[in-house]
Amino acid sequence: MEEQFKISDPQVLKAVAHPLRVRLLGLLRTDGPATASELARKVGESSGSTSYHLRELFKYGFIEEDPERRDGRERRWRPCHRYTSWDAVELSATAEGREAVKIIHLRQAEMVRRMLEEFDVAEWSRDWVDTAGMSDHIVSLPPAGLREFNQKAKELLHDLAAKYAGDPEARQVIAWHGAVPRSTEEEL
Repeated sequence: MEEQFKISDPQVLKAVAHPLRVRLLGLLRTDGPATASELARKVGESSGSTSYHLRELFKYGFIEEDPERRDGRERRWRPCHRYTSWDAVELSATAEGREAVKIIHLRQAEMVRRMLEEFDVAEWSRDWVDTAGMSDHIVSLPPAGLREFNQKAKELLHDLAAKYAGDPEARQVIAWHGAVPRSTEEEL
């Protein structure tokens, strides 16, 4: 599996930004290969619907058939890449690109909301409840400072994943970080 799929075409970004496609791709990346029927049960959709959206993900190069694990008549799908990226500046050069970037950002926010809704503190130990969640920090930074924060956050997360690989208490964790500049009243 390749590390990343870098999107430069707004149509491709819009294709993956469909709410069900985002979920299906995320499940294949986190839970591993699956059939349309297996995914349909997980997301509460018909297998016809998941099958259609999986074919769309395949058409745009996000997933592939898993040749190592056939499941009778039904295709078993796997992701082609660990994650998807895009250059927001490059895509924002056109109205279509700006729309695609906006849509994918909103889908990402929806995914964060869904994950927080699914996190039931009654199901987790005190240590997990104490460390999970979100916080917000309002600071003043120039673009270079925010770029440095993003890079250091990514490096720290990779370092910690390597440090705790194999730890019996380790669980799959979805970590988010995001930041956008806030307009002041004078700028509005």
